[in-house]
Amino acid sequence: MEMGPSLWEASIMQTTSLTILALVLAVTITLTGCNTMKGVGQDVSATGRSVTQGAGAVQKSM
Repeated sequence: MEMGPSLWEASIMQTTSLTILALVLAVTITLTGCNTMKGVGQDVSATGRSVTQGAGAVQKSM
């Protein structure tokens, strides 16, 4: 007759599972944050280019 895992083994398995879940969530959040910051940087660059082009057009019309 086989018995299931002991209370100690079950505790270790639960702790390991929670640790793996926490690591996966941390990596996911970090990668999402990197992509978001990259997008913000691209938006700021595009805005800067637009302002520069607009200033150049105004300067030419003067």
